[in-house]
Amino acid sequence: MKRQLILEDGTFFIGEAFGSTAQKMGEVVFNTGMTGYQEILSDPSYCGQFVTMTYPLIGNYGINRDDFEAIEPHIHGLIVKEVCRTPSNWRSEITIDEYLKEKNIPGLAGIDTRKLTRMIRQHGTLKGMICDLDVSVAEIVSDLKKTKLPTDQVKRVSTKSAYPSPGRGHRVVLLDFGMKHGILRELNKRNCDVIVLPYHATSQDVLNLHPDGVMLSNGPGDPKNVPEAIEMIRGILGRVPLFGICLGHQLFALACGADTEKMKFGHRGSNHPVKHLATGKVAITSQNHGYTVMASSLKQTRLEVTHVALNDGTIEGLRHLDYPAFTVQYHPEASPGPEDANHLFDEFIAMIEQFKKEREIVHA
Repeated sequence: MKRQLILEDGTFFIGEAFGSTAQKMGEVVFNTGMTGYQEILSDPSYCGQFVTMTYPLIGNYGINRDDFEAIEPHIHGLIVKEVCRTPSNWRSEITIDEYLKEKNIPGLAGIDTRKLTRMIRQHGTLKGMICDLDVSVAEIVSDLKKTKLPTDQVKRVSTKSAYPSPGRGHRVVLLDFGMKHGILRELNKRNCDVIVLPYHATSQDVLNLHPDGVMLSNGPGDPKNVPEAIEMIRGILGRVPLFGICLGHQLFALACGADTEKMKFGHRGSNHPVKHLATGKVAITSQNHGYTVMASSLKQTRLEVTHVALNDGTIEGLRHLDYPAFTVQYHPEASPGPEDANHLFDEFIAMIEQFKKEREIVHA
């Protein structure tokens, strides 16, 4: 069955439908990962977006029960060069086509994904619609131009209520702005006693739980659309060790007086080189973000840049000069991607333990 992707600039691509036949609108982005499509489909940070995979063949190892990063996907569509309808892998349970049908997510295959990616790189992310052929392209383009992208993505993907993930180690409060399960998995590996809170939790909500540390998760959209979280971070800064990832990194920067801006086409993939400035070491990282912290805005803050992206020089890590707090723009839990930066979770635990020791000395 033929369907099409129509972009807000009037360009359209005709391809083969797979997954759901729903007509959906979204922001068209691209991901450069060669594998990990199941984690990408279930990453809450893709809420409201169509993801174009630059790797040509997607679906060849199917869908399994273990690699989801959220229970329900929030992606609006998947665009590929070629979709594999007969996967071969011992863990495969259903095909990607069957999964997208089950979750009512449209897919489009057989289009020139290189051309589409080049367009996004040249013009920036574009609004688009996956739909049938019997529509007026001019009318769809008009609708796309009039439509504003949603600003409540974090509210859509965050947990609605607090819940525990019990452990015998340090108590960590994890703020869910669109948390990938990989973050919780890494804390569980370290035996942390985790309590997950919704995005609108206040600083008092956090402190009432007497945490040893606070984790700020990843999530979708513009960090400035989550003012509740910025206020919460200001209320706990310096009172408890803090580690932020992706959106959590941006929210931390805003809370400390820095500024953020939308990137032209963002970083999405599992092959982004990041340099640690203190050691000169380079990690290959997993990334998914469309906003970045502005370097020029750090001058009046107490923040120090710790990591930079080697592809474009954007900020990839920050630490506070006065308080036990650090953040990274990339995903140290990977899922999908390399685990070069997994040690940052250990550094977070070490920071918690050091903070505890210092407090014991003060109160001795």
